[in-house]
Amino acid sequence: MLRRTALLTLAGSVLAACAPEGKPQFKAVDITGADYAKDFALPDADGKLRTLKDFQGKAVVVFFGYTQCPDVCPTTMQEIAEAKKLLGADGGKVQGVFITVDPERDTPELLKAYVANFGPDMVALRGNAAQTAAVAKDFKVYYKRVEGKAPGSYFMEHTAASYVYDPQGKLRLYSRYGSGAQALADDLKLLLQA
Repeated sequence: MLRRTALLTLAGSVLAACAPEGKPQFKAVDITGADYAKDFALPDADGKLRTLKDFQGKAVVVFFGYTQCPDVCPTTMQEIAEAKKLLGADGGKVQGVFITVDPERDTPELLKAYVANFGPDMVALRGNAAQTAAVAKDFKVYYKRVEGKAPGSYFMEHTAASYVYDPQGKLRLYSRYGSGAQALADDLKLLLQA
């Protein structure tokens, strides 16, 4: 038993040594210093042009999706909302931003109603086709319209991850789909404390 404890202690020391001292240990992929996804400039559901500067002082979680999405989008949006709740009073220092990849169907009214399901302060952004393509390219987000079986029906394939910015507006994390609200909350807490 003593030998097992010593081995576990040694293993823990080795693993701890792998982490740079003083650097936060995020659960998401740390992309600090990445040369993409620096900002966006898109109208919100009220037509007001929004950029990262509008959310200065908040940690910002950006997710690309569409309102007709059956699973990935509502799951991710719910995780953002739940992470804000897990942070308690600090949840108010987190801004969720939903950028539609389906501006053809996602009208401003529909977007406003959609994001309201996940909290009164969630923001939805909607560019035209060219603006959407430009922002997606800058964020390295893949999306593609795929025709459905019924005439005129379609769905959107798209990147299923979130981009997380610190309160100074710097891109810090790439949060993979399905990481969970607690993991996101833990990472947001580290960014808010920095």
